[in-house]
Amino acid sequence: MQGRSCRDQFQLMTVERIIVPVIDLAKFEEEKEKLMVAVEELGCFRVINHGISEKIMADIKALVEHLLKLPTDVKQRNTDVISKSGYIEPNCLGPLYESLGIYDASSSIDIHTFCSLLDFSSHDREILSTFALKLHDLIVDLAFKVAQGLGIKDCSFQEWSCNLRMNKYNFTKETVIGTCGVIAHSDSSFITILFEDESNEGFEIMGSTGNFLAVDPVPGTFFVNIGDMGKVWSNGRLHNVQHRVLCKKPKSRITIVLFMLAPKDNKIEPQAELIDSEHPKLFESFNYMEYRKNRGSTTSIAGEVLLKWAIDEATKMA
Repeated sequence: MQGRSCRDQFQLMTVERIIVPVIDLAKFEEEKEKLMVAVEELGCFRVINHGISEKIMADIKALVEHLLKLPTDVKQRNTDVISKSGYIEPNCLGPLYESLGIYDASSSIDIHTFCSLLDFSSHDREILSTFALKLHDLIVDLAFKVAQGLGIKDCSFQEWSCNLRMNKYNFTKETVIGTCGVIAHSDSSFITILFEDESNEGFEIMGSTGNFLAVDPVPGTFFVNIGDMGKVWSNGRLHNVQHRVLCKKPKSRITIVLFMLAPKDNKIEPQAELIDSEHPKLFESFNYMEYRKNRGSTTSIAGEVLLKWAIDEATKMA
């Protein structure tokens, strides 16, 4: 398949479907083992009974759909705070993709600035603030549960920066079915929460054999996956799953994503509790901003940039 486009590959193969493990947060004591198998082997899971109401989810979806229909000059007011944290316009690398962003959705200042730049009404400001707060609480809780499952009891993710992105894939009747909206990549996060477009599939994850598996949206749930920082932080225990988005129907696809990025000091390193004679340290410590800079300077976005900090040849080949 080397040298073929994403669309060509899609047309030449029948993509299998996968049912992602579902974690019921209302019965979490019974779900602990299932969670750890999911994050260590598959790299993703779904959550139900997450505490975010259907009304809040419906309100934020309607708001984001409205925001992404605004004139380009208005969306361009969403300027970068840090590289690629603001508005991303369709471009030669992603002609069908655009996105608005708030660098740290846990920061009331960042949310206020975003709302002011885009002339939010008080009602819309309340919708965004409420959703961001609840989603931040959820991602902090999930990160803590994953850390506990790894055997790390004394840790907090409350102060980690969390980037909120509101995405639109501009699929139309002119878009060839199978065209990539976003090419295969791993996230730059510790953990990611995705609010899917329930009316438009197209999300796929890479399976253990290197084949892509279609993931159907499930109403009322959130899809959660591990990113590059999770792999490093866990000393290789967590799987930073690759994923992509394809056009499956001639209809715009809207998603909302929260990425837990890094601690306030931006220092990323394998945890001491996960390093011993049987589990040698796999990565050197590094600064998250340096990682972002390196990732931004290359087209290799499927975890390869981590090789810069890999300690031994076994890690580099993994």
